Amino acid sequence: MRFTNENMLIASLLGSKVVEQVPRFEKVENYLETHVGVPIPFLPIRNEVVVRDAERFEDLESWNGPKPISQENQFFPFSFKKASESNWYLLPWEPMINIEAKNIIAKRYVAKNGSLNIGSVKERWSADDYDITITGTLFGMKERGKVEETYPRKDMERLRDYLLSGEALQVNCEPLQILNINRIVIEKMNFPFTKGENVQAYEIKAVSDFEFNLLIEK
Repeated sequence: MRFTNENMLIASLLGSKVVEQVPRFEKVENYLETHVGVPIPFLPIRNEVVVRDAERFEDLESWNGPKPISQENQFFPFSFKKASESNWYLLPWEPMINIEAKNIIAKRYVAKNGSLNIGSVKERWSADDYDITITGTLFGMKERGKVEETYPRKDMERLRDYLLSGEALQVNCEPLQILNINRIVIEKMNFPFTKGENVQAYEIKAVSDFEFNLLIEK
């Protein structure tokens, strides 16, 4: 038996008696080098791969956008209409509503009152209009695709017609009803950039509109 550096290394690691088995190890190693073993997969379980046709790619339900929420399933549904209309327009997805109220106070200040009388004399006050901010989002039918399929153009056009109507709008929303707000006037609107092909956010600034009877009967 010929001793090589590899044989000496194995003998030093496994013991002197292993040297006797080195020729047998060499025969087994030479035999294995001349044969190709059966390939063993790295993972024993393989997932089934399904390749879909390119024609049916647009029909996948995974690309469909969120569906509008019915009025019964919204907590504070918001709807409005023009005075000439009989049907209410319900916002498809429940918006966030912020209401701000303030008083207009007529104040008079006493000249040279020093530190004895601090502040002002409140002569009269009246309630100002309610400032109402409506913030929401519109969604298209699909998340990806052509503009006419993804962007919520139909809802945007309908919302635009109401915001640019130039008249007071009748509103129906529980928080507004509690404050006896039945009509609003649109002051400003904003459509900011929104991430997503099928998403468009909006912000509406409005004020309350109450009816006044300015005629005094004698």
